[in-house]
Amino acid sequence: MKANGPPKSAAILGLAFDNDDGHTRLTRGKNFVLVGGSQDTHAVMQETAIKVNERLDRAGKRLEEVSLKELRQIFHEVRESIGSDR
Repeated sequence: MKANGPPKSAAILGLAFDNDDGHTRLTRGKNFVLVGGSQDTHAVMQETAIKVNERLDRAGKRLEEVSLKELRQIFHEVRESIGSDR
């Protein structure tokens, strides 16, 4: 943390627009907010956000500390682990 500046913060924002059932879906969690989507899409966003946080926790890192490249790699690995059929 810099002595003269505010602490860094980061969050994951997930947006989906494939909802046609009239439900409003909103999920908040540790450093993420997910909005919208069908029931299936929202569930995939939830699972993805949770698993990304689990991987960060296992690595002893916070979202604010990882590079964009590293975060992309984590997301890629998580999406592969969830499966391409979802």
